[in-house]
Amino acid sequence: MSSSRLLVLFGSQTGTAEDMAERLGREARRRRLGCRVVALDSYPVVNLINESLVIFVCATTGQGDPPDNMKNFWRFIFRKNLPPTSLCQMDFAVLGLGDSSYTKFNFVAKKLHRRLLQLGGCALLPACLGDDQHELGPDAAIDPWLHNLWGKVLGLYPVPPGLSMIPPGVPLPSKFTLQFLQEASRTEEWYGPTTDPQGPPSELQPFLAPMVSNQRVTGPSHFQDVRLIEFDIAGSGISFAAGDTVLIQPENSASHVQQFCQVLGLDPGWCFTLQPREPDVSCPARLPQPCSMHHLASRYLDITSVPRRSFFELLAGLSPDELEQEKLLEFGSAQGQEGLHDYCSRPRRTILEVLCDFPHTAGAVPPDYLLDLIPPIRPRAFSITSSLLALPGRLQILVAVVQYRTRLKEPRRGLCSCWLASLDPGQAGPIRVPLWVRSGGLTFPKTSDTPVVMVGPGTGVAPFRAAIQERVARGQTGNFLFFGCRHRDQDFYWEAEWRELERRGCLTLVTAFSREQEQKVYVQHRLQELGSLVWELLDRRGAHFYLAGSTAGSPAATQPATLPGSSAHCASRWRPGPRPRVSPERSLESTCLGASPPSGPA
Repeated sequence: MSSSRLLVLFGSQTGTAEDMAERLGREARRRRLGCRVVALDSYPVVNLINESLVIFVCATTGQGDPPDNMKNFWRFIFRKNLPPTSLCQMDFAVLGLGDSSYTKFNFVAKKLHRRLLQLGGCALLPACLGDDQHELGPDAAIDPWLHNLWGKVLGLYPVPPGLSMIPPGVPLPSKFTLQFLQEASRTEEWYGPTTDPQGPPSELQPFLAPMVSNQRVTGPSHFQDVRLIEFDIAGSGISFAAGDTVLIQPENSASHVQQFCQVLGLDPGWCFTLQPREPDVSCPARLPQPCSMHHLASRYLDITSVPRRSFFELLAGLSPDELEQEKLLEFGSAQGQEGLHDYCSRPRRTILEVLCDFPHTAGAVPPDYLLDLIPPIRPRAFSITSSLLALPGRLQILVAVVQYRTRLKEPRRGLCSCWLASLDPGQAGPIRVPLWVRSGGLTFPKTSDTPVVMVGPGTGVAPFRAAIQERVARGQTGNFLFFGCRHRDQDFYWEAEWRELERRGCLTLVTAFSREQEQKVYVQHRLQELGSLVWELLDRRGAHFYLAGSTAGSPAATQPATLPGSSAHCASRWRPGPRPRVSPERSLESTCLGASPPSGPA
């Protein structure tokens, strides 16, 4: 490799930006350019003044928020006392990943690009704005941008004389080597560092919470299986407030683990230690040392996720079969993205299913490459739907079990929701689930006389149940809940609880059952019917307005400005609030909007 050093820094929430950063690292190495790939908050930002070439890859989350693993960097880079020549020696490029259905599309990438220019950096190219809404995904914008980027980079740092680019299909060295041990090692109950935890449970040291109950709360004939799950968190050090989220670390099913080991020719009982090939690469903190192949396949590798393009690029280089390699190279190329979309993205084909479709290649994958090929299982976030003031030592979540069909034979199943639904706390032995809590994007007023208007269709009502429990326990009045579902007798969550609070004068409940009359009625219709009341609460009494749910178009349909009786004064006080960072399997599913004034920072 060239002694020239490219630095790729990434801020990633769900792993997409990290995957893109790793792809940039591989493409740099193919051009004989030394490269480091580092998460932004893991990089000592004061060292930027010594870097000559940096590519920033950053996602935008929520309402224009930076990902969790770049927040410290974000605060530092926007310090007002940084000199305008701080980065005058640095050439840079910014690659953004966003979703144009959000108002602040790629806000982080745009703002970072401007800030780096203000600090004296020299932009090689305008910022790339990848859009997840494009039919071909972010690659539609990224591919042509990367073509231009590498032209600029090679102009600054050409391939050394006597060497040539490493072509696609030729594998690069794996990031890690697996050193197999002669005797088995116990790792199956390991979930984090073995030292005494410092502070509350976290991703690296989750709390193994006993599951107390797992109850289906939708009717037997309802199309959706929704579960109310309760955990015992007594003695865990966990505390939370209404609006917070719990993160749960799921695992793969036993049948999928067995199939994965069979198709790759792996023995689940093999034990190994992990060794990085490069001195500046760390081993994954979530993996024990030593580790068993069963632990790796069941609790770390996301074998049922839909593979990204980089998976096919890497797999092609490991294939000994000419026909399979040809197809894999096509799926990994810019020209093959439409075919890849039809084969993988549209039907939601999983990594495991792809490996089964390419058996000669799968059987030849060296174990050293498993961590390069397959991303880690990421925790799923759920809205906490209970209050410690009402249920001390307990934590409840509302989980919609994700299962649907595509053109593939097997139904598509959400990893975390289906895993949780399969757990039976009534069976022999305790069921323990690794979890920890994170502050959410919703905060509620502390004053006793400030009303709250909560709009929660379907499972979007989950965080509002916690808020209502908390506010009632504190003697706070002015609780207004607009709840919508399909059928009163099938998916009316917590009906008895709401009715009792109504009887006690602690709650005003407005319902909309969309399928119980010829013309569908949704919560936005109820808001319009009661528009004068809502605006009385917002304008005269300073109420806070919240929306959480998955109904398409709900945010626009339920904006206060669209309601009868709205005024310019009130409309000017309506602001989008923080949009919580949650997984596709979640209780708080789509949006959260706060109003006049905003309920607090994310």
